[in-house]
Amino acid sequence: MKTAIRSTRMVLPDGIAPATVLMKDGAINAVVPYGVELSGEFRVDDYFRAIVAPGVIDAHVHINEPGRADWEGFESATRSAAAGGVTLLVDMPLNSAPVTTTVAALQQKLAASEGKLNTDCGFYAGLVPGNTDQLEPLIDAGVLGTKAFLIHSGLDEFPAVNEADLRAAMPILARRGVPLLAHAELPEAGGPGPGSAGNAGSAGVPSSRRYVDYVASRPPDMELDAIRLLIGLCREYGCPVHIVHLATAAALPLLRAAKAEGLPITVETAPHYLFFESNEIPDGATQYKCAPPIRDAANREGLWEGLREGVIDTIGSDHSPCPSALKNLESGDFMGAWGGVASLQWLLPIVWTGAKSRGFTVEDVTRWLCRNPAQMLGLSRCQGAIAKGREANFAVWEPDESFTVADECNYHRHKTTPYAGRELYGKVHATYLRGLRIYDGEFTEPRFGRAVLGRCHHTTTS
Repeated sequence: MKTAIRSTRMVLPDGIAPATVLMKDGAINAVVPYGVELSGEFRVDDYFRAIVAPGVIDAHVHINEPGRADWEGFESATRSAAAGGVTLLVDMPLNSAPVTTTVAALQQKLAASEGKLNTDCGFYAGLVPGNTDQLEPLIDAGVLGTKAFLIHSGLDEFPAVNEADLRAAMPILARRGVPLLAHAELPEAGGPGPGSAGNAGSAGVPSSRRYVDYVASRPPDMELDAIRLLIGLCREYGCPVHIVHLATAAALPLLRAAKAEGLPITVETAPHYLFFESNEIPDGATQYKCAPPIRDAANREGLWEGLREGVIDTIGSDHSPCPSALKNLESGDFMGAWGGVASLQWLLPIVWTGAKSRGFTVEDVTRWLCRNPAQMLGLSRCQGAIAKGREANFAVWEPDESFTVADECNYHRHKTTPYAGRELYGKVHATYLRGLRIYDGEFTEPRFGRAVLGRCHHTTTS
């Protein structure tokens, strides 16, 4: 049977309007008026006044499989994604074992994902010292970008790169048009350093339950120094650079100037930097620990202004869960706890809750979570918009309906999250992947996802 989806609030490229979308072979075949008469051969899903938007693209997720599937895995990650209106997530090259720094490791990751994907999943390569020769083979194999850390990642098998490593890699990425995704923190010169981006414990750094001590160990200058370096190298080589999880609003003038110069730099922030502020984080509450750290309320509002201005392009969950024991929940030691916030399932509601209270629109959220991520990933010809020829991926949600984050509706492998008990707006009612409804409060089409390999170069008729 032919299928159609309609709503009086369809998020189209030119704005929100009543519309009916006709689907064929997993793609959008036509966008027609809401009230159009359809023959009996169509099954029509009418969502009336609910928002029907493009499927959310979460371009920053740590799935951890193979090797650490007890932290999170393809089945549980994509299941929680489907419940949150996410139709494509992109897996970071760590904390799996092996890390994705060779084609052989990518093949192991693909094999581990077979039969487990509830949504589509893309992959990044990892850039580490000594693997520059692997970048082109990984790009040929279909990775959507290359991730590097400028500070120790927390895993010895994924060490940080230095300027020489970046200079070796960036001409390759520039020639292939593939972005360098950078964890932009540089260790402070001459100090003991904060340890790492993940498990931030290190020799010589005393334990502490005080969140203020953890924040002090990673000052904004670490981000600023790294971003200055990346801007300079981007100017020199013309390599696309994507700053991931920007945490400090102090970097916005640097990034604004770089963009005004025409440099190919895009910027992502994460929902926890937009939702929380440091003064509300209790001592010992290590579920809030992430790197860079959550800063004060003025900084949070500065990031929202960066989104308003367009200096910040995308929002990715940076979903990075781990077993509760690694979060040091009993001792409350921030300095030794693994860093990472679990939020994949609620990316859309978290962002909408904050955006709604600040006067942003549904179209703004769609730009940050759908259109701009598709463009950064090289997928804008096939995803990120409701238009003829694009994949028929949709998130159906109610902007005025709230819910409380609770364990019984948390599909992540581990339930530890700073969002527990929080009221969020923007409840997701249904998710469609290539024309099939995969979630409507129940999981209706499990494991329909596929691996997305290669940037999208085919043309459409939209």
